[in-house]
Amino acid sequence: MASLYVYSLAGNRGGQGAFAWHNCVVWILVKSYPNASREEQLKQTVFKRLTTVVAVTAVICAATAPLQAEERAVTLQEIMAIAKENNGDLKALREEVGIGEAVKIKAGLFPNPVLDLEGTTGALTGSSSENRVSFGVSQEFLTGGKREKRLAVAESELMRFGSRIKDAERLLLLDVKTGFYDLLLVESRLELAHKSQELNNQLLQITKERLVAGDIAELDVNLARVETARSEGRKIEAERELVPSRQRLLSLMGAPTLTDLKIAGSPESKPFAANPAELKALALNNRPDLQVLAAEKSKGEAELSLARAERLPNVTAGIAVSRESTALPVGGGEDRDTDYLIGLKLSVPIPFLDRNQAALKEAQTRKSSAEIRQAFVRQSIEREVEAAHARFVTAEKSQNIYAREIIPQLTENLKLVQEAYRLGEVGILAVIEEQKKFIEVNDGYLTALYNWNIAAAKLEAAVGIELKKDDGGNK
Repeated sequence: MASLYVYSLAGNRGGQGAFAWHNCVVWILVKSYPNASREEQLKQTVFKRLTTVVAVTAVICAATAPLQAEERAVTLQEIMAIAKENNGDLKALREEVGIGEAVKIKAGLFPNPVLDLEGTTGALTGSSSENRVSFGVSQEFLTGGKREKRLAVAESELMRFGSRIKDAERLLLLDVKTGFYDLLLVESRLELAHKSQELNNQLLQITKERLVAGDIAELDVNLARVETARSEGRKIEAERELVPSRQRLLSLMGAPTLTDLKIAGSPESKPFAANPAELKALALNNRPDLQVLAAEKSKGEAELSLARAERLPNVTAGIAVSRESTALPVGGGEDRDTDYLIGLKLSVPIPFLDRNQAALKEAQTRKSSAEIRQAFVRQSIEREVEAAHARFVTAEKSQNIYAREIIPQLTENLKLVQEAYRLGEVGILAVIEEQKKFIEVNDGYLTALYNWNIAAAKLEAAVGIELKKDDGGNK
């Protein structure tokens, strides 16, 4: 007789907060013999338990094996998208749009009608037979297109607030890019520290081999050990800045589910054409802070138009119905009479003293102030773009010198000196000095690449748009 055992397990796990289900089923066929001896039955029981453990272990391994492949690093574009969606300050600012929308709703409403009720009686003056009851409805009518002008003011405010949100996004993305390149520089310096450690370990191994061969003194080995220890200290120093830089970037992203971050990218630059005149034109068309001032100017014009319209008084018209009861003495008795009256009412304030001079002056001042600030910011933006472009060009020249002239030659020199020491043609001090120079110059190259990326990010922030797409997170 044979028994078929089915083992099924579902796992849920993922990297970076992402979870994926893996369902696995293991089929195990176990033969059993009902007429077997007690010893054979005990062996079958043990076998079944062992197969159960093996099956569960196999399923767990199969379920968790693909998870490492699912974990991946995050690019700069993805980080920027997360920050725009989850940054706390930006989310709070977006919520405030509701205030402007409420103002617009209020601006579009008409005045409420007024219900008037009135009752009089002569009971307290000895004329209880005389009384009057009236009720009426009145409505204020806006003149001079005030409702449309108030809506125009509210629309301008909403446009201004929308541009303000875009400007906050622009500044946030600059901070995110800076944080990303800060972290990338720290990680690159950590890789360079590992490279320094590798070079010094190789040098130590070579010195030990040459010491055994009797080619060098023990001093060379000791010097190599010192350099190895120094490279370990360099690595520890680079690791010290890793967590703070990562946490700063996570704080800007505002993603509560992320506790760790692995970024994708390498500190490499890619040239792109940037004409200063074209960049200035792009900045004047796209900078949201300039659009904020343009909206403020438009709002000032709308407020000025509204202030002029409010010099015209509104008209209030109403209608009333009244019932009057009177009693006249006639021959020792009373003649009661009841009258029903309908009245019309029209009221208009006379703008004799207050002609809305204060609101008119305030609107004119705001409009003039917005115009002055708009002109000033236009000039400031042009200067900012020019300065950012100059920094970018300088940074590009610096990193090009490293990439095309210094680094290739320095790498070749290091290989020659290492080989010369292996052959006994130079002393260990020459190798140590060349390795130091190699690490220091490569650190300078990383700094030059960092400055180039930061300059490009600031240039994009000055222009107000992305000048090019990032591949894997880097310029």
